[in-house]
Amino acid sequence: MSLPASELLATARQAAGHQHWPTGALYVVATPIGNLADFTLRAIHALALADAVACEDTRVSAGLLRHLGLDKPLLAVHEHNEREAAERVLERLARGERVAYVSDAGTPAISDPGAWLVARTRAAGYPVHALPGASAVVTALSAAGDGPLPGQAGGFVFAGFLPAKGRERGAALAALATEPRSVVLFEAPHRIDTLAQELAQACSARTVTLCRELTKQFEQSHTAPATALPAWLAEDASRRRGEFVVVLHAQAVVAVAEDGVPETARRQLQLLMRELPLKQAVALAVELSGLPRNQLYDEALRLKAAGPDPRD
Repeated sequence: MSLPASELLATARQAAGHQHWPTGALYVVATPIGNLADFTLRAIHALALADAVACEDTRVSAGLLRHLGLDKPLLAVHEHNEREAAERVLERLARGERVAYVSDAGTPAISDPGAWLVARTRAAGYPVHALPGASAVVTALSAAGDGPLPGQAGGFVFAGFLPAKGRERGAALAALATEPRSVVLFEAPHRIDTLAQELAQACSARTVTLCRELTKQFEQSHTAPATALPAWLAEDASRRRGEFVVVLHAQAVVAVAEDGVPETARRQLQLLMRELPLKQAVALAVELSGLPRNQLYDEALRLKAAGPDPRD
């Protein structure tokens, strides 16, 4: 943002000052994830109006406020003290103050702290107003273009950071492998190689979009089969730097008839029956599809009784 702080605050006030800003309320404010130009005018005005700013890291937020020409009391509210710190925020709300909450970057109370503060504020009867803004999750999904495409499962799952190691991480990866919807993951640079290897093994049939340094000068997005991701990272050391958002693309939806036979398996069986005796066709279809022999044998008998497929 190239405007002087005074002009920026005046512009924010002109754009957002007309709306109602209740006192005795918590304002959950999204901050930029890398590019300060992504700060909304409403968010800037909310910080200007706030009597105090609760934040994940007072050092990070102090720098942000200085950039805006603001000087506010800062309250540390992070993952290690959120329950106790929430009570100090409630004391200010009880006095009729406006308190803004920001995390270090992005939208609070999702992967960053803030969820307990919001829940405690609502439970105490005080209003909570959320101001939207930059989101690494939504930005990465947009870059992946996986929204969904025809024949894919709709919606997405936000998994955030997987457990660092052990059985919990293995269980999380196993769950991802069977999740049909898009999955959004966060990963730190020192573990991105490990995650790429794990996805290549557990989700070999899936496509992955890796987003690095979103909204920053050297941001990069790369889409490839999961099996190709480790080699792509190994080609250039710079590809393993920065903060990562990984989108595991949605699986294709397999059409399944009422009898439980997927349409692809049924079509394979029809084609095989045109060239082979019934038992041989079934045996080969079992090998190709992995479905139970009895299920495919019954389907073959039904297809034979029904006559030739009109598409043939």
